[in-house]
Amino acid sequence: MTQHTPPASRICPACDGFASVAVTIGGRDLRGHLRTLTAHCPACQGTGTVPARRVREGAGA
Repeated sequence: MTQHTPPASRICPACDGFASVAVTIGGRDLRGHLRTLTAHCPACQGTGTVPARRVREGAGA
């Protein structure tokens, strides 16, 4: 029996799938860890994918 492959998830065109980044703000805390800020892609809200667009069929498409 053949296996059905799930449709590929659509990668966000704004961030190319790298939806969240950690930016160092310099320095270290008392435990020696780097201080960072996390920034998320505003287009996909940090998920890295966008929903597939619906394809309209018919003469008016």
